[in-house]
Amino acid sequence: MFRVTSRLLDCRVTLFMRANCSLCDTAKAVVGKVNQNRPLSYSEINVMEPGQEGWKSVYEFDTPVIHVDKGTSPETTTSSRKLMHRFEEADVQALMDAVEAS
Repeated sequence: MFRVTSRLLDCRVTLFMRANCSLCDTAKAVVGKVNQNRPLSYSEINVMEPGQEGWKSVYEFDTPVIHVDKGTSPETTTSSRKLMHRFEEADVQALMDAVEAS
């Protein structure tokens, strides 16, 4: 029996970045290209802004980083699935597939 399915789960992608970071700009563009072909919820966290001291202590020297969580997850955490520094559209899509399958 053949069953047609549609993607039911959206992923939430959180970009941890800083201002004036060309790698961060590239990462944002990569996620934007993925979003053109696949639904996702997107947010950015500038780790250098006031109020982000917790994330700064984790990612100050590692930006850009993306976390990918199921859209139903309440918030991102340090244990979320992630990609760091340089990644391509295929890497993001593969990680989204893994998150959705988990």
